Amino acid sequence: MESNLSYPIGRFEMPASVDTAARTGYVSDMEAAPRKLREAVAKLSARQLDTPYRPGGWTVRQVVHHLADSHLNAYARFRLALTEDAPAICTYEEARWAELPDAKAGDVEMSLSLLDAIHARWLTCIRALSAEAFDRTYRHPEMGVVSLNQQLALYAWHGRHHVAHITGLVLRSGW
Repeated sequence: MESNLSYPIGRFEMPASVDTAARTGYVSDMEAAPRKLREAVAKLSARQLDTPYRPGGWTVRQVVHHLADSHLNAYARFRLALTEDAPAICTYEEARWAELPDAKAGDVEMSLSLLDAIHARWLTCIRALSAEAFDRTYRHPEMGVVSLNQQLALYAWHGRHHVAHITGLVLRSGW
């Protein structure tokens, strides 16, 4: 059961290659993510937002702020890969970011709005790119060389993954 609570849609599997049809699906997932996140938290009270989605996990509030933090970093990495030759990117301490005051207690609307804006910018860029542009890469200290196709797959999964954490909690709790 714990594994299902941690990975309700399964663990991410990095695709070796991405074709046009898969990329189209990832773009659709990216487009839907901010709306689905908003819908998932729309009727939650402050107490419910401060409930962990699983034992030992982040609260719903922290998950919302994490999505904005993570996708902001990913968007910057995407742009670096488009403008530099296989840049080395930095990681960030996501667990420590989730403990900062704005992530632990901040109004989720800040991050919902930020995610709306990030995805609007990111998708505008994505839709203007040639298929070849998605072969551009960056170097991640832990993951190695990552193409923009692979990053798109990862962040399409990432949004669905965390929305499933929240919707799973809502369903289990009968909210």
